[in-house]
Amino acid sequence: MEGDRIIYVFSGLGADERVFCKLDFSGFEVVFIRWITPEKRETIERYAGRLMAQLKTPNPVLLGLSFGGIMAVEVAKLMPTRKVILLSSAKNRREIPFYYRFFGALNLHKCLPSRLLTTPNFVTDWFFGVQTPEDKAILAAILRDTDPIFLAWAMDKIARWKNTQAISNLTHIHGKKDRILPIRYVRADISIPQGGHLMALTHANKISEILARE
Repeated sequence: MEGDRIIYVFSGLGADERVFCKLDFSGFEVVFIRWITPEKRETIERYAGRLMAQLKTPNPVLLGLSFGGIMAVEVAKLMPTRKVILLSSAKNRREIPFYYRFFGALNLHKCLPSRLLTTPNFVTDWFFGVQTPEDKAILAAILRDTDPIFLAWAMDKIARWKNTQAISNLTHIHGKKDRILPIRYVRADISIPQGGHLMALTHANKISEILARE
């Protein structure tokens, strides 16, 4: 299959390909990037370099959701890409809400127990914007399977992300109801009126249409 028909997908923080299970990737070969265990005190740049070993195509198309979008940006800084598409993510430090960066500066994010973030309940459902029993079940399974070591490392990298470099061939899709990365901090190319942070699940048909077009 030609390289431009392959999409390399970076899933969200601690999540896996289940978050993309409702998207229509017809006509494309999808390669899901696997998160690897971060090394002690590993920088986000070095981690991105190690993930590149999973990309076998020159000038790849990258698709990243949430933290996966941040990693897609970091990978795109290290190699030429045909296209980078972000879902419910941020493309530079200015799009990370100031309160996350404040927590990062004071190391307050390290005080949060991982169990609080990996235990599904009505609060996590609300934050992620899932409403149907099916979507809640998918989110619950993802949260329960999240690696606490990777979660703690990734949260630290989000809170301390310093990127200011622009990626020219990037399309940013964001939900107007995103409660984790509110759209008021983001300059999105395409906005989804009722989309929450997991609009890849809740608005799969609309997102699939946009991805096919892009």
